[in-house]
Amino acid sequence: MGIYQVIRWALLVCGGLMLLGGVVTLSLGSAFAGGALWLIATGGILVIVAALERTRYRSEAAEHTSDTAGPGGGETTPVETRFRPTTEVFVDPTSNRRMRVLVDPRTGERRYVAEA
Repeated sequence: MGIYQVIRWALLVCGGLMLLGGVVTLSLGSAFAGGALWLIATGGILVIVAALERTRYRSEAAEHTSDTAGPGGGETTPVETRFRPTTEVFVDPTSNRRMRVLVDPRTGERRYVAEA
């Protein structure tokens, strides 16, 4: 399990516990309503952030199948000819390699290929 998955699970657990604590506190009476509402709101935000967070630079196929993110460094197999190079380049922070962005002009789908 990668560090990002650990962080995501920690946010989900903490947010869930805060939501549960807020509901229990709210059931104790109006004297604790302010703290209970704060717990519910903050816990809800943590749960939403953890649930909606996505790893960037994923292919459309990976988004639909919920596959885990691959290693840095771009595509490991030859890219289909429908993808055209763009002027966009960046340095991949996980591999420190210069990457070229390729795009399918018809669908807008993007691929990332390490430059030699």
